[in-house]
Amino acid sequence: MSQETSHNLPPKRMRESRAIKASIVLPPDTNNHNTMFGGKVMSYIDDIAAISAMRHCRQRVVTASTDSVDFMHPIRLGDSICLESFVTWTHKTSMEVFVKVTAEDLMTGNRAICATSFLTFVALDPDNRPILVPPVYPESEEEKFLHETASERAKVRHDRRSQSRELAEKFVLKRSWEAL
Repeated sequence: MSQETSHNLPPKRMRESRAIKASIVLPPDTNNHNTMFGGKVMSYIDDIAAISAMRHCRQRVVTASTDSVDFMHPIRLGDSICLESFVTWTHKTSMEVFVKVTAEDLMTGNRAICATSFLTFVALDPDNRPILVPPVYPESEEEKFLHETASERAKVRHDRRSQSRELAEKFVLKRSWEAL
């Protein structure tokens, strides 16, 4: 909890940022395989993660990155989709949020974890400048695991962002327009 001394905000429990959202999968939510559109799931993930981030810092937030969305099981027409999210780690102005997506066959009661994701949000002040966020601390075993492994994910994010910047420099906007 070294962050507490770095910016004097009291730490918060991870569970204070927990958010849960459930919905039934209807025909407009599905593709030609009668499974939920991946983009729709991704939209739900970003939405619930933003709620958790705002609950944690009580500020407006912006999505800084989505590490990954790993789809493991299809979500079928008529299933219930349930998303659960909470802040797992914080830095000065940023927060890592974990999202778990579960589907339930409402006729049989069978459930499966369908996707997991980590996103990073930055808290913003009224002038849209990054603002300090409170530290977070874990209590449950699940929370402790996610908190303890967060610094590894942060390093991967940092390295990936550097690679993305290098790639962007190679493909300047001017060159893209020349191809048209």
